[in-house]
Amino acid sequence: MMQSIVISLALCATICAAAQTRNTPIQAIAYVSGPVQADGSQVKGNVTFTQNDCGQNVHVRVQLEGLKEGKHGFHVHEKGDLSNGCASTGGHYNPDKVDHGGPDHEVRHVGDLGNLEVNSTGVIDITYTDKVISLTGNRGIIGRAVVVHELEDDLGLGDHVDSKKTGNAGGRIGCAVIGVNSDVDEWPCRDGGAGGLRSSLSILTVVVALFLARSV
Repeated sequence: MMQSIVISLALCATICAAAQTRNTPIQAIAYVSGPVQADGSQVKGNVTFTQNDCGQNVHVRVQLEGLKEGKHGFHVHEKGDLSNGCASTGGHYNPDKVDHGGPDHEVRHVGDLGNLEVNSTGVIDITYTDKVISLTGNRGIIGRAVVVHELEDDLGLGDHVDSKKTGNAGGRIGCAVIGVNSDVDEWPCRDGGAGGLRSSLSILTVVVALFLARSV
């Protein structure tokens, strides 16, 4: 009888732990703007980041206008500091201290999001996923900055001295701080999640096993 009670309590605790570590989709947004260019154009719009669960790919939606036709480097930079415009956002977000690359390259900065390809209207509205950035954890981008560059990013494949550092993408024509855009009572993927659940399950398993062994 006592064994059944202990097992039932263990199962209940496991279910409760699972409920407490259930992850919540979160979203972040960056309201991009830039200086007025010589031709009177100005980059404006927003970039939305959505992550449906801890460890999943991030969905990126880019909605911008005021861009020149062609490709423009697009990155997450390390600092959410606009005190000196886009210049104060620092370099690419690169916590792994590796060479610059393309978004699909095995070696890349966390902030390497490739190029935005813009048509003759100067407007872009695209959605894609990135498997490296995150909205939480040690690769979290919230509080950092997105930057749109004047030129095409060569993805680290060019001959220029800056190719492996910045992709030689030229000046910064638009930027924004990435801010939280979700109503969450408790931040997901922090002090819990799958790792916490696995630990709880391991402890419960040991406790139940010891109790059953003593009862034999």
